[in-house]
Amino acid sequence: MTHAIDLSAYVAGFAASPLAPWGALLPWELPPRAPEIVRRLLAALPAHVYAIDGEVAVHRDAVVEPGAVLKGPLILGAGCFVAAGAYLRGGNWVDARCTIGPGTELKSSFVFAGSALAHFNFVGDSIVGAGVNMEAGSIVCNHRNERADKQIRVRSGPGGALQPAGCDKFGALIGDGACIGANAVVAPGALLAPGQVVRRASLVDQEVEP
Repeated sequence: MTHAIDLSAYVAGFAASPLAPWGALLPWELPPRAPEIVRRLLAALPAHVYAIDGEVAVHRDAVVEPGAVLKGPLILGAGCFVAAGAYLRGGNWVDARCTIGPGTELKSSFVFAGSALAHFNFVGDSIVGAGVNMEAGSIVCNHRNERADKQIRVRSGPGGALQPAGCDKFGALIGDGACIGANAVVAPGALLAPGQVVRRASLVDQEVEP
């Protein structure tokens, strides 16, 4: 059985975004290519719209507080806010009007417009749709360190069979408008439907049967 996951079913604006050329990839195939993808997009950015320093491009309407760490390759879109103490690394593309709050770490991920990683979050190797809200302390894990076999397994759909993804680093595909409550944990390999609500202090592990 092969995976068949339509990114646009989770992120409605994917096909109209700069990431459209990679729309045929499976969700876990995008994060490992994040540095390469972001570098390609960087090369086409207008310098009068973005302040570009090496491999870091920050839209001139974005606000980055002193004390934030921005490691390239990185594109930060219009109207974004990055708080002091935030840490962005490993290749990230952040769309317009996103918030990366204090103490938040974002690694090798793609974040669509209007999403908020509010305070003390970790999101690794993930695709975050538009209008997603992550409350304080919520985490998207990207690695299975609890077992000898580290390979990520992903369900083929709601209630579907677990299938290997062929990688050992993948966080989640988070659909548009999803809400992840404070101190919740999303285990590796999750596919969260648009509008899905994850309760505060809960665990979402789609390797476990409901």
